Amino acid sequence: MLLDINPNNPQQRLIDQVVQLLRRGGIIAYPTDSYYGIGCDILNKKAIERIYQLRQRDKKKPFSFICSSLKNISHYAKVTNYAYNNMRRLLPGPYTFVLPGSKLVPKIMLTKRKTAGIRVPDNRICMALVEALGNPIISTSAKDAAGAIFYDASLINEYFDTRLDAVIDGGAVPGQPSSVVSIIDDTPEIIREGVGDVSIFKY
Repeated sequence: MLLDINPNNPQQRLIDQVVQLLRRGGIIAYPTDSYYGIGCDILNKKAIERIYQLRQRDKKKPFSFICSSLKNISHYAKVTNYAYNNMRRLLPGPYTFVLPGSKLVPKIMLTKRKTAGIRVPDNRICMALVEALGNPIISTSAKDAAGAIFYDASLINEYFDTRLDAVIDGGAVPGQPSSVVSIIDDTPEIIREGVGDVSIFKY
């Protein structure tokens, strides 16, 4: 099912329709401020396992997930003053921050070090979804079996067909990965430089 949602003013009726799918364990594709993402409700283990199958991904490599705000992040991660002050300057934006996960994060979403990758994208559609759902949504880029990334919602819909329960067409996205920064023990480590400026973490 391909849904055309306005990227500047998402129609609440359509957002609610997608949220109902997520609550029933559905898997969706949606726009972010980097790539189109594939996701589900973080609290639905069966849906998470479906995404692992879909992406042919090793379960030892957890997906990152989207929170609705910086305040919301503190429910799912241990956020120090240092981490909070730096994230406050950059979020919402094209960043994935690696932080120690809290007890609310399902074990399947944590690394061996009990860390999690967390995003707050600057995209009104995915923010509206997370806020309406009330839980974070998994975020993994929409790729084909060869690892090529999709930039067009209609092509995602055509490729995945019934393996996705809904594809949101939210228009063009930057098509570049988010920057990934670990802030464990107040020691910033740039894991990947992407579309987000990471110069504040360089000494």
